[in-house]
Amino acid sequence: MKKQKLVVVGNGMAGMRTVEELLKLAPDLYEITVFGAEPHGNYNRILLSPVLAGEMTLSDIVLNDLDWYRDHGITLYAGKTVTKIDRIRRKVIAADGSEEDYDRLLLATGSTPFIPPIPGNDLANVVAYRDISDTEMMISAAAQHHHAVVIGAGLLGLEAANGLRLRGMEVSVVHLAEWIMERQLDKTAADMLQMSLEARGLRFLLSAATEALLGKDGAYQRVGAVRLKDGVEIAADLVVVATGIRPNTQLAEAAGLHCGLGRNRGLVVSDTMQTYDPRIYAVGECVSHRGTIYGLVAPLFEQAKVCANHLANFGIGRYSGSAMSTKLKVTGVDVFSAGEFMGGQDCEEIVLHDRVGGVYKKLVVSGEKLIGAVLIGDTADAAWYFRLIKDAAPVGEMRARLMFGESSLGDAGHAGGSNAASMADSAEICGCNGVCKGSIVKAIREHGLFTLDEVRKHTKASSSCGSCTGLVEQILASTVGGAYKPASRADKALCACTDYSHGTVRQAIRDNKLLSIADTQHFLEWRTPNGCATCRPALNYYLISTWPHEAMDDPQSRFINERAHANIQKDGTFSVVPRMWGGLTTPDELRRIAHVAEKYQVPTLKVTGGQRIDLLGIRKEDLPGVWADLGMPSGHAYGKSIRTVKTCVGTEHCRFGTQQSMAMGVSLEKMLFGMWSPHKVKLAVSGCPRNCAEAGIKDIGVIGVDSGWEIYVGGNGGIKTEVALFLCKVASDEEVREISGAFLQLYREEAYYLDRTVHYLQRVGLDYLKQRIVEDTAGRRALYQRLLYALQDTPDPWTERISGPARREFEALSV
Repeated sequence: MKKQKLVVVGNGMAGMRTVEELLKLAPDLYEITVFGAEPHGNYNRILLSPVLAGEMTLSDIVLNDLDWYRDHGITLYAGKTVTKIDRIRRKVIAADGSEEDYDRLLLATGSTPFIPPIPGNDLANVVAYRDISDTEMMISAAAQHHHAVVIGAGLLGLEAANGLRLRGMEVSVVHLAEWIMERQLDKTAADMLQMSLEARGLRFLLSAATEALLGKDGAYQRVGAVRLKDGVEIAADLVVVATGIRPNTQLAEAAGLHCGLGRNRGLVVSDTMQTYDPRIYAVGECVSHRGTIYGLVAPLFEQAKVCANHLANFGIGRYSGSAMSTKLKVTGVDVFSAGEFMGGQDCEEIVLHDRVGGVYKKLVVSGEKLIGAVLIGDTADAAWYFRLIKDAAPVGEMRARLMFGESSLGDAGHAGGSNAASMADSAEICGCNGVCKGSIVKAIREHGLFTLDEVRKHTKASSSCGSCTGLVEQILASTVGGAYKPASRADKALCACTDYSHGTVRQAIRDNKLLSIADTQHFLEWRTPNGCATCRPALNYYLISTWPHEAMDDPQSRFINERAHANIQKDGTFSVVPRMWGGLTTPDELRRIAHVAEKYQVPTLKVTGGQRIDLLGIRKEDLPGVWADLGMPSGHAYGKSIRTVKTCVGTEHCRFGTQQSMAMGVSLEKMLFGMWSPHKVKLAVSGCPRNCAEAGIKDIGVIGVDSGWEIYVGGNGGIKTEVALFLCKVASDEEVREISGAFLQLYREEAYYLDRTVHYLQRVGLDYLKQRIVEDTAGRRALYQRLLYALQDTPDPWTERISGPARREFEALSV
């Protein structure tokens, strides 16, 4: 049987997703030809921002390479633009005169950037941020010039601004509206995001209209400045215009296909994704469906699935439109909005606003239904809120707990649990690709998947913007249990010196018993002979944590604080925090601290949040003398290590206490002394549920109850406050030490360098930790013993550096 001919105009994400879906349904039905205006295979346009920022390369964002087209028998004309459709003869004609016949035609021409008619918009170095060539031009400009102006503070404009800033440019963002991302955020959320971006070095000019782009003198007329309507001029060696997009319907209009007018000026399609010519289908940003043009990826992929269904002659798919939500990571800050988040008449607003913690949540309720939400900083429950909005589910009975998320609706007390584990199979996990939990679980079980990479390959979940990666990994961990293989950090290379990820590097160290940085770099064929400031500290940690007492600890590969064994301050002096086990001290220790403060003229003494005393303003040359006179062990307040174990007074003194919290805190801190870890680790022990030691926001929190102890993990009281999750309840002190130690050793072995425990927990999920630490008794004890072995005979770094050759070594290392 002779195959029909399908021609696809547009090699972007929507068009190729349609082809992928079609190949699943009817792999032998068509002879497929694809025209793409860009000289590349299909790539993920969403990930151009990480490429601009230097976090990914162009090869990292390719979705279908040239081999994929060949393997599927698809003819790709890359770099050829179709200029005409002959609907009578059923042909498409490209700009170079080449022609292709079609039985079915799929138009996926996408959109074009809108360039306002600003005088000077044709100058060199004025670019719209849309494709690979734009990105390459911006990277080149950033290497040669210093000042950039971005016009437009929507998502694309902010990502462009951040990427250029990371490449060393001074960036000003000019925006016509009163606040940034006004289509996705209300003013409060936008102000918080702007404050975060300003802290990173971006400058904003809001409610500002651009009057003209000014050229530089000379024959080569490139842009030199931006003039605003109020007369202000801003230096600009590069101008990025990010003021929106328009459907690319020029080809369709020339062919006489019906297109909308005004703001709905897209190629009009039916619910089957057919145009008014039944042989011609269309998907993507060029399409107007029921008067709506969609610019986000998730709706376009829904369209692709329906279109493929009809191209495959199944004839049962219908596209009825998409509920819109935005879940993004804007320059590292989690952002979500959905529905009517601006509120209005007859609406009520439930608001949580923690400016210092960087968290803002606004839920808009009308009657008994949630109709809108905007979140910034904490988007863990975004999918749940979106389901409530989309399903118009009544929320009256849960209203009192609505703000606290889905997990708050479980059993009373410390429910904990994995967000993913509590989701229904129908819950959407990956909004970009329209993948539900059930599809991911089914793929894992049917194909025997064990890694994030494999799940991405089979389902595409987490392969676009990456904001659902944590949930996908939780599903993976809870489905396969101990067989789960933790993924590399977003599958990125550890640094520019290598193509290998954190996970791959660590596995190589373990499998090949590599014992030094030089050995590791040689074995993995490092590009840069000595590595860089990013990879050397990570390699050093992976070596000493994998092979304790055997691997070579390289002090020069540690950060300055760890080399100097004190915290460097902004004026170049150091702070010293001597260890007080469990926050307990003695009159003798206090006298020594006072003596040191007077002898070395320490300008500031401060009680820390971890119940210690910080001596600030000590000169580098005085550090060995300070340590010798203190005669106390290092508090490791400078290291990626165990910091403190905070305690309350417990039954030793408190009339409410149920357990001896001070004794437990001292025991834990002495057990963990000198423990290096991916990031700093803090513990707290409270003697009763009143929790005076704030155990609920520590990496490990231990709370005394009448029958024993409750153990919580993954808390964080830092920039973004995270409440620790309930792990288990135990009866004895030894169980507390064993489970706490096993958790920390698992974190030491599996987390990536500079991940806090909360990030590790979010990646693997609480169910995985419970399986490894609570349920697998033998495995837990093995982890605990590995930790104790690693920490045996741990020296105090201050004692080592207060006399003779060691002192001279310190003075050399700390410069």
